[in-house]
Amino acid sequence: MPPIPLNAILDDAGKQWLAIGAALFLVVYFVIRPMGKRKKDPLDAMGTPGRSMASQRSVEREMSNLLVELSEMARQVTAQLDTRATKLELLMKEADEKIETLRALQGSAPPPRAQTPVSPAIRQSIAEHEALMQPLDAPPPPPPEPAIDPRHAEIYAMADQGRTPVDIASRLGRPSGEIELILALRQ
Repeated sequence: MPPIPLNAILDDAGKQWLAIGAALFLVVYFVIRPMGKRKKDPLDAMGTPGRSMASQRSVEREMSNLLVELSEMARQVTAQLDTRATKLELLMKEADEKIETLRALQGSAPPPRAQTPVSPAIRQSIAEHEALMQPLDAPPPPPPEPAIDPRHAEIYAMADQGRTPVDIASRLGRPSGEIELILALRQ
């Protein structure tokens, strides 16, 4: 066997070490690198002693403020729903009263006694109709006095004292939307 030159031996050994170094670099690169890129849990960061108590308190205040805003928004939506439901009930009652009045006028029978209070607009239209039916020489009837519903008198009295609809609702145990509607419909 002929002797192998020293350059060839060193060249092979250098290539081997170079291959081993490159392999180690690749292993370290692909194993260690993803460990450093892991996302940290924000809740873990809050519990670390490096984070100040002031920042934790500010986060708590922000959460409290959000809860207050949410409850206020829920209260407003509930009040709006109460108001709309009450308006709808009043409109339905008024429509029923008008239907009964029209039926009574068509049948030329005296209008039936309403179980629910008759609205002032209906009373006025009935009075106008009766005035048209009277003979010309009869004296005109006295103008009708607006009747205050006794259920609303207490609300009107509290409103005249300067109380807010929310305060009146809480004192009477009624929805604030209903109180606002009653005060809005006041003549």
